[in-house]
Amino acid sequence: MSNVLMIKANDRPLEQSVTVQMYETFVKTYRDTHPDDVVTELDLFALNLPNYGNTALTALFKRSQGQELTPEETNIADLVRVHIDQFLASDKVVIAFPLWNYAAPAPLITYLSYLAQAGTMFRYTPEGPVGLAGGRKVVLLNARGGIYSTENMAPFEGAIRFVKSNLMLWGITPEEIIIEGHNQMPAEAKDIIQKGLDQTAKYAVTF
Repeated sequence: MSNVLMIKANDRPLEQSVTVQMYETFVKTYRDTHPDDVVTELDLFALNLPNYGNTALTALFKRSQGQELTPEETNIADLVRVHIDQFLASDKVVIAFPLWNYAAPAPLITYLSYLAQAGTMFRYTPEGPVGLAGGRKVVLLNARGGIYSTENMAPFEGAIRFVKSNLMLWGITPEEIIIEGHNQMPAEAKDIIQKGLDQTAKYAVTF
């Protein structure tokens, strides 16, 4: 039996979002083919996490130094710990997110900022950072209406690259399933999306 964390970072309706269709396809297929696993779903937009800024940074520093925290600092430091513990308790992680305006959605950036704590997810060494969160399977489900896998467009892709770089810093090399080009090539959109959803379902069976 595995603990599986399934994270969705898209609040658009199912019929309007290829990312959400990928997520729902994966969740349903996985649940059907892995009935004994414990699946936890995390909707980052519904969570409405507080921004990761001065309050969080100050709270985490003060806690690491054994200093007294204000109630607000205690709340956000505890929240960061909850999400770190949940992630580290998972054997498998699925993260579904779109490419919006060349970037990952803001709630996903906030969530990853909560997790990216030195000493817990990675540590510094004289040779560079070393990941501490390896040993778990992670797959990224991503949809983008344009084509960003070409050499000239790849530099503009800031979603997969951002999420993947965080995970690799933590010692995790994720798999990727990407649907792209359905807006750029509307005549082929139906086939592009269906092929991607079929790939998503197939991967979920063996994940």
